[in-house]
Amino acid sequence: MDPGGAYDISAANPGWHFHGAIGYALSNLSIAASADTVGHYSEISFDFTSDAPRHAAIRAYGNRAAVLFTVTSSVAAPNTFSFPNWTQYPQNLSQLSYSGIFAVPGFNNFAAESPWVFFDSSGNTFIVSAASNFMASATQWGPNHELSSGISSKISTLPAGFQHRVLLTIEPGINSAYDTWGQALLALHNKVQPANDADASLARIGYWTDNGATYYYHTGDGLSYEDTLSAVKADFDHAGIALGYLQLDSWFYPKGPNAAWNDNGDGIYQYTAAPALFPESLGSFQQRLGVPLITHARWIDPSSPYHQLDQMSGNVVTDPQYWNSVAGYLSASGVAIYEQDWLDDKAQPAFNLADPEAFLGNMSASLSQRNITIQYCMPSPRHFLQSVRYKNLTTIRTSSDRFGPARWNSFLFTSRLASALGIWPFTDVFMSSEPSNLLVATLSAGPVGVGDPIGGLNPANLSYAVRPDGVIVKPDVPLVPLDRSYFAAANNVDTPLLASAYTDFGALRAHYLVAFATGSGRQVTLQASDFGAASPVYLYDFFGGSGQLLKSSDTFSTQITGDALYLIAAPVGPSGIAILGDLNNYVSLGKKRITALTDTGTVHLSLAFAAGEHSRIITGYSPAKPVVRVTAGALGAPVTYDPATQQFQINVKPAGNGLASLRIHQRRPTLTTLEADEQ
Repeated sequence: MDPGGAYDISAANPGWHFHGAIGYALSNLSIAASADTVGHYSEISFDFTSDAPRHAAIRAYGNRAAVLFTVTSSVAAPNTFSFPNWTQYPQNLSQLSYSGIFAVPGFNNFAAESPWVFFDSSGNTFIVSAASNFMASATQWGPNHELSSGISSKISTLPAGFQHRVLLTIEPGINSAYDTWGQALLALHNKVQPANDADASLARIGYWTDNGATYYYHTGDGLSYEDTLSAVKADFDHAGIALGYLQLDSWFYPKGPNAAWNDNGDGIYQYTAAPALFPESLGSFQQRLGVPLITHARWIDPSSPYHQLDQMSGNVVTDPQYWNSVAGYLSASGVAIYEQDWLDDKAQPAFNLADPEAFLGNMSASLSQRNITIQYCMPSPRHFLQSVRYKNLTTIRTSSDRFGPARWNSFLFTSRLASALGIWPFTDVFMSSEPSNLLVATLSAGPVGVGDPIGGLNPANLSYAVRPDGVIVKPDVPLVPLDRSYFAAANNVDTPLLASAYTDFGALRAHYLVAFATGSGRQVTLQASDFGAASPVYLYDFFGGSGQLLKSSDTFSTQITGDALYLIAAPVGPSGIAILGDLNNYVSLGKKRITALTDTGTVHLSLAFAAGEHSRIITGYSPAKPVVRVTAGALGAPVTYDPATQQFQINVKPAGNGLASLRIHQRRPTLTTLEADEQ
């Protein structure tokens, strides 16, 4: 920081430089070192007077490649100063930003909302975004192509004491930069990412009645809505798959001036279940059904009595009294999750510094007191960022209505935004007869929700995603594009999009890779380093049934023949063995199935069974038939080994506690009696 007002940020890796100038002489220039919730930092702070006195600071963290910019207006001031405002920064980079409903990704089009993501052909990346006041912030170009971030010009005046923060992160890697950026924002706002089974929608298979589902404003032939939904539950029971929850969309409450449940064009008249659909009460229906509910909400209709009863802004209620009432009603009705829809459309407060905070903040606070989690639907990028303020915001829609292959591209790039900020992405509804959609939804690590007609459920497909108890067998992290796919998308390279998720067992990490065509190109070529594997893996084509050893220097190449190519990259440990896991699950090494996996020369593996599961088959790779010992549970059949494919299969039965444990190693040079017995 120069006393004349110039400021510079430099990064060693990559060797990038950022330069800007305050434009006014500085006073009280000081340097300090301390720590906050993000980590230890060094900070330069100073005062200056532009058209009003202001205080600012630049804070560089020691534990991550992140820099925090803060500017405070000590008195009421015009909104005329942005900080940072760089006149020099890395040039000729590709760029990604998000805009509009569902935060649609756009390359090189510079939407006003942050984050802005810049990257080169090697994946070197910087991200700039608001770090506070997310609902009113803006990132923009200046008249001379300055890169600046601050408060939207729609807001003319800032109150006394108003403070705004901006975050810059720099990393050699696109996904690494997203992680650094998101982790810093989460830490800054004291939010820990919820577990991937934190609520009913994340833990188990669900049934949806939203737009694109069979029973969206429509019942089964000759049935009431209660009878229709009860029949749906009976379908799951008959299939032997436990239904985890049921979503009720906007049809369930009265809307418009006539307070009609089937008025699909108007806003909420009253946020309670329509008596015509639930004659006793919503709570009575939920108790008979026996599964928790997700309930949908839209904007408030002009005819609604809430306009006279509660404080409102735009088409939504900001009054905590309203939200306390809603939370109490939902809790008493067996509702576990509240879905706020139309966020970047009709369900908006006035655009100012206070009302969006009151709308979303009072919603979160009241629902949190009743242990009700939240899903955002039709969000803009602002809502993704705002989520770091709310611990009970667990999921967010990152796809337009009715999921399908045409949505996959947008879904995955926007899922990267969600997962960086600690929110689990939701695909939206599809049918259980669509295995490709089911695969992508399962790998998303978010909710898996279907909307089949009565009698149309496909339990064979669902069994690849969930256990009989409805628990989703999912990866640790959401499926997101590989670094190389960002550069290809930004530069119109006609090549399939490659995305990955993983299950992490410490020294062993299994990767799940999906490739699909976004143009005419269907040739897939990759190396283990593309998805972060530094040691050999056994690469298994899930749909083709074949596999091969892939060393770090090897190149794998194949054609996509269907909707998608799905590969499992199982790490080869010190034993020389790779465990593929339970191939009757898409996520064959998901921790709801494989609860522990280590390899110290001998593989130690534990697996969990749902009630009613009598055996599971564990598949792996080994140069020779391995020695297997069951330390908990039992073998259901002798171990099999195919010398041609070098794959083995172990049929395992659970112990009385529903668990089993195995020890697996290659045959020692001298076969012992114990080894002979173990096989």
